[in-house]
Amino acid sequence: MDGDDGNDAGGDWIWVRPPQEAEAASAAAGWPVEDARPLKVVFASPARYFTDAAPIGNGRLGAMVWGGVASERLQLNHDTLWTGGPGNYTNPKAPAVLSNVRSLVDKGQYAEATAVAYDLSGEQTQVYQPLGDINIAFGEDIRYTNYERYLDLESATANVTYNVGEVTYSREHFSSHPHQVIATKISADKSGALSCTVSLATPLDHRIRVTDANEIIMEGSCPGERPAGDENAFDHPKGIRFCAILYLQMSGANGTVQVLNDKMLKLDGADSVVLLLAAATSFEGPFVQPSESTLDPTTSAFTTLNMARSMSYSQLKAYHMDDYQSLFQRVSLQLSRGSNDMLGGSTSAHSPDNISQDTAVSDCAIQMAACSRLNELSNSEKPTVDRIVSFIHDEDPSLVELLFQFGRYLLISCSRPGTQIANLQGIWSNDTEPPWDAAPHPNINLQMNYWPSLTCNLSECQEPLFDFIGSLSVNGAKTSKVNYGANGWVSHQVTDLWAKTSPDAGDPSWALWPMGGPWLATHLWEHYSFTMDKQFLEKTAYPLLEGSASFLLSWLIEGQRGYLETNPSTSPEHYFIAPNGKQACVSYSTTMDMSVIREVFSAVLLSADILGKSSTDVVQRIKKALPRLPPVQISRDGTIMEWAQDFKDPEVQHRHVSHLFGLYPGHTMTLEQTPDLCKAVANSLYKRGDEGPGWSTAWKMALWAHLHNSEHAYKMILQLITLVDPEHEVSKEGGLYSNLFTAHPPFQIDANFGFPAALSEMLVQSTGSDLYLLPALPRDKWPQGFVKGLKARGGLTVNICWKEGSLHEALLWSGSSQNSLARVHYGSHSAAIGVSPGQVYRFNSDLKCLKSWPL
Repeated sequence: MDGDDGNDAGGDWIWVRPPQEAEAASAAAGWPVEDARPLKVVFASPARYFTDAAPIGNGRLGAMVWGGVASERLQLNHDTLWTGGPGNYTNPKAPAVLSNVRSLVDKGQYAEATAVAYDLSGEQTQVYQPLGDINIAFGEDIRYTNYERYLDLESATANVTYNVGEVTYSREHFSSHPHQVIATKISADKSGALSCTVSLATPLDHRIRVTDANEIIMEGSCPGERPAGDENAFDHPKGIRFCAILYLQMSGANGTVQVLNDKMLKLDGADSVVLLLAAATSFEGPFVQPSESTLDPTTSAFTTLNMARSMSYSQLKAYHMDDYQSLFQRVSLQLSRGSNDMLGGSTSAHSPDNISQDTAVSDCAIQMAACSRLNELSNSEKPTVDRIVSFIHDEDPSLVELLFQFGRYLLISCSRPGTQIANLQGIWSNDTEPPWDAAPHPNINLQMNYWPSLTCNLSECQEPLFDFIGSLSVNGAKTSKVNYGANGWVSHQVTDLWAKTSPDAGDPSWALWPMGGPWLATHLWEHYSFTMDKQFLEKTAYPLLEGSASFLLSWLIEGQRGYLETNPSTSPEHYFIAPNGKQACVSYSTTMDMSVIREVFSAVLLSADILGKSSTDVVQRIKKALPRLPPVQISRDGTIMEWAQDFKDPEVQHRHVSHLFGLYPGHTMTLEQTPDLCKAVANSLYKRGDEGPGWSTAWKMALWAHLHNSEHAYKMILQLITLVDPEHEVSKEGGLYSNLFTAHPPFQIDANFGFPAALSEMLVQSTGSDLYLLPALPRDKWPQGFVKGLKARGGLTVNICWKEGSLHEALLWSGSSQNSLARVHYGSHSAAIGVSPGQVYRFNSDLKCLKSWPL
């Protein structure tokens, strides 16, 4: 802080920034400036459950703001707080077991192969741990009125206000990425009216002390081993060490601060108070044992804190908002039900002064539009839980916009360059034994976490994934060599902070899945195809892709059908009924295996062409292997065959749709190239049904979008936007909690990311050469609207405006001279185009290029 006793004497800082690219392009095209709808998650009362609280985060440090009146709780997480340390992810006994499993599969003894495959299991993952809590006690039995609480996505702040008598109290919380602190300002509009007690707590092994400088210091450690059953976690050897420091600075001439029990700070008679929380751990990377770490978390936390408190609160907030909004404001979306919604905006073309004789818009229509706009604004101020409940009746498109932008907000808040990957709960977990250990699951969940990073214009947020894949390749090379006698690197169905690559412990239907690493590797090529960053392709992506392909070439074996097969092979988490009537999950060459392998091989070949590596041994082997992979098959009932044989399915409506990977996120099935397979995909989706956990719903939404079936894609939105009661959760039913967190249940963050990705696929799709505008727009639901700033392959950025259910105008531009865009498509229209870098192209509804200009 700058010594102005917290009053920010210099006044609020205001950043004046140039408009984002998408806004600048729209302005240059003469698009009207529409009224922005508020993007707030609104709550009517303090949180009763974890999923009523508001999430804030800076990539590394997260908090859930509960918003109580008698007491406030900020539940804290740090992205590197995990149990355990680096493990041994190899199993010297695995080769003999593998040979036995393969032999049983070759004999058609699938149930027996499944039983033996348990012996290919490894150890369980380690467990994500909560950092603790900031507790602020204001008193008991406080009678209050006019309570308001909301999460503002535009400013990335959580806010609480209420009245006690004639005094208005307000709180504002944010997690600063530039300064790596959680900042809280608590104010009263009456001098001397603020009193409270502030403390820190954690369920982990710890000690707390208070300094004379109004600092509460909490130091502790995670268990050095995974907790086992009822065993006391404190009996484990010490693992990662941590330190959290809470600093308090008050304003007000008569305010006082005193220390209570050497653990708490008591504030009396202040006007306002600013709290800053800095935290650090001793985690020095996935290959360094906690006992060998040279990092001192207390020193690190103080270094961070000292930098932050040299700034005033308004300066911290200004830096925070400038950093956050530089990412968040890249994309804007507005969906409207009818022309009235558009008329109600500030669209100059529809203002009374600009209405021509043949426009025929009456004064009554304009008044109706104004009422519609007011209704939308009032909707945005309603408690979000009420909006979720009423969505089945009103289908409020502004709630769809909010959920889309909430997903982008969460990704910015939990995954930044230099941080860890977003785990199963992002960085928002409140339990030492969270569901599924909060561990990243690369059999869909981890991948889905990063689906929106490219299309939704947040490519930087994917960088932690690439760092993590690099770590997986180190451990995965050992697993590949020892467990399977294979080359390259491999990773399986679940992992953790320590980049675990071996199979998990337990049922082979999910544990035995060596396609986790290859699927992750496809993200490397996707990143290049969107960004056209050749240096990234050469230095980062290609070596990892080549290593993954090397494993796959070793993993493929000569099969009895004359193909190159995978054996053993599973379709994630799904059993089948073998010909002898027994349930099994282990067989050979599942459709998911082959689809992922084709994507990796294709990415390597495309990359090699760009980098001049087409003559390498790996590339030549891939070219020979690709034609020998078994093709995708259609079963007797017209669906995509999930396994190599048309086994009977004991769970027809299973939550996974892994066998449809080739359509999305893969590229081997398309409406143009493989119409028969796409018809079978549709049949498969109908057979699976619409119900399922949140992530399954989001994936189905994207699949329907790629079938250009807007009606069913929209139906999945209806499926997802249903309220989950935290007291009566039903497993695998999906839905939303009151704070818009998505549910499996319980809370699992993947669908929060899958939803904006799927929605973007409804509006824009691309290949390396083709761009599709509004391929799955539900015209009757959102007949008016616009989206600005979505990304497409080839380094393209796309703005689209549509009216009366049809394309009105589109703007597109590329920052790369390497883009290969050849055609633009809308409905039955198609137009050839060549795109020069930095040049904006304006298209009308017939895809005629009206003009172009430099960005």
